[in-house]
Parts: sequence; C-alpha cells; structure tokens
Amino acid sequence: MKMRKGRSKMADYTENPNVQSFERYNSDGTKKKEKGNGKKGKKFRVIFALSAVAVLFLLVNSMVVTRQNQFKLIRQFGRVDRVVSAPGLSFKVPFIESVDTVPKELLIYDLPASDVITSDKKTMIVDSYVLWRVTDPLRFAQTLSCSVQNAEGRIDAIVYNATKNTISNMKQDEVIRSRDGKMTITVDETGTELTGNDLDLSGGKEEVIEITSLTEEVMGQINHVEEQYGIELVAVEVKKLDLPDDNKQAVYARMISERGNIAAQYTAEGKSEAKMIENTTDKEVSIMLSDARAKAEATVAEGEAEYMRILSGAYADPAKTDFYSFVRALDALKESVVGDNKTVILTEDSPITQIFNGRY
Repeated sequence: MKMRKGRSKMADYTENPNVQSFERYNSDGTKKKEKGNGKKGKKFRVIFALSAVAVLFLLVNSMVVTRQNQFKLIRQFGRVDRVVSAPGLSFKVPFIESVDTVPKELLIYDLPASDVITSDKKTMIVDSYVLWRVTDPLRFAQTLSCSVQNAEGRIDAIVYNATKNTISNMKQDEVIRSRDGKMTITVDETGTELTGNDLDLSGGKEEVIEITSLTEEVMGQINHVEEQYGIELVAVEVKKLDLPDDNKQAVYARMISERGNIAAQYTAEGKSEAKMIENTTDKEVSIMLSDARAKAEATVAEGEAEYMRILSGAYADPAKTDFYSFVRALDALKESVVGDNKTVILTEDSPITQIFNGRY
C-alpha cells in the first residue's frame, strides 16, 4: 500500500497576534483561517451586561409611585422641590433628588389619660383620642420633619392644654352634664328649671335641651394647628370621664347623703300632703254626717208633728176618742212591762185599770 507523503498533524495551531486569528493545519496539510471568540467578544458581553444593569438601576431609582393615601415630597439637595399629591407614577432625577412619604389618610392618636381640676377644685381623669390628618404636606415637612411621631407629640400638648383650660372653667357637675351635649331638666309651666331643692317637683315636666358638649368646648380652644403645622384636628372625642380612685368613695358617700336628704324631703312632703288630705276628708265626713243628722232630726220632727196632728184630729172626734184612749192605754202598759218582772200595780183610777174593769 502506497501512503501519501505529507504532514499528518491534527491540531497544530499558530497564532498571529496582528491578525487576531488562528491557523490550523488539517490532515491534508492545508491551512484554514477562522474567526474565533476571543477577548474582544468577552469584553463586549461584559460591557453590555453592565450597561443593562446600570440602565435598569437608574430606571428603578427614577420612578416615584404615589398611592391613594400618600403625599410624595421630592427633595433636591435636601430642599423640597415639588409635592406629588395625585396617585400614580412620576419620575425624579436619580442621586440628585430624594423622596419623602407623608400620610394622606385620616389618622387616630390615643392620648394618655390625664388628671384635670375643675373650677370647684375637683380632680377628674380624662381619657380621649384625636382624629387628625395632614392638609399641607410642605408645612408639615418644614415644621415637623415629615414625622408622625413629632406631630403626635404636638397634638398631645395642644389637646391637653385645651382640655385643661376648658374643664378648669367648669364645675364638676357641668363637666359631667356637658359630656354628651344633651341635658334632661325639669321645668314648671313657666319654663323655669326646677332643682332637687325645690319643694314640689310633681307639677314639672322633663325636657331634653341641647347644650355645648365638652368636645365642642375643647375644639373651640384649638384654632392654630393647621396654620402652624399643616395638620387638621378633625375631632376630639372623650372615651372616659372618671374620678380618681382615692376620691370615688368620698364622692359616692356624698352622693348617697344628698340622695338620702332628697328622699327624706320627698317623704316629709308626702306625709304633709297625706295629712292635709286626711284632715280635709275628715272635715268633709263630719260635715256630711252633721247634714245627715240635721235632715234626720227634721224628718223625725216632721213625723212627730204629723203624728200629733193625726192624734189631735182623732181626739177631736167623739166617736173615735174612746178607741184611741184604749189603744194608748195598751201601749202604755206594753212599755211598762219589761224585764222578767211582769207584775203591774195600778190604782183604781188608772186608765189601764178602767180598761180591765170594762169602763171603756
């Protein structure tokens, strides 16, 4: 077998650095040039990947998403440049502009319970809460540094001072009655209010009148919060209005004593009225009995007069005189015979003896 003479190298490579290509010798001894994936291709892929990451990073950091319950404050080098209040997507300059978030919804702050003193030197515990919201985010950021905690601290001091000033000008019973803004009173026919010290409350009627509530009085003391801090106090509500534990027993004892005095007064008034009714009734009964006796006496007198008239007429008639004398003698005898002794002693000239002797 004749073998072909030539080079039989299967992977003999030489590199020309100027051409940036590879030479390969095939089994037949020819050279083949082909373009390879060298350093230039690797650098290109790395640069492309880094560029894509940088673009994505810049895009993400330039987007500002504003929700329905948020304000977005765009700051440029620390100074507020603009305020975004409409919900949606907006953009900022990365690394130059920053974003602060301010709540837009209605917030609630529960104030700690505090002691206040009324005008009559009575201590009361007030526990309340506040509904508030941000109305001017720019002023909110300038005065409170976009901090809800700072805002709650200001609200705490403002509401406490307003509550203290309001209650310090009211008596304890006025504070209690004004809590709900309604008060039930008892008035007479002229519209004058009746109190527990009045002698007669039975003729009065109850009416419910509208009064200024405690929360309205407190809200009237707060008038500068929105202008100063850019927030609005929507409502101040009192959850609990109570007495200190060390004063409760004394107050309860005083209330029991007052109610006991009122009950005793009502009892005395009831007894007095009952006595008046009893005396009036006894007087009316006495008058009625007296009138009845007078009528009875008059009737008896009329009957006796009629009897005497009939008797007189009978005696005036000679034909009837003996009969009536006989009947009257029998009636007299009947009245004389009483008890167990039935013996009657009569004289001879007695009318009854004459009846028995047959002289009538």
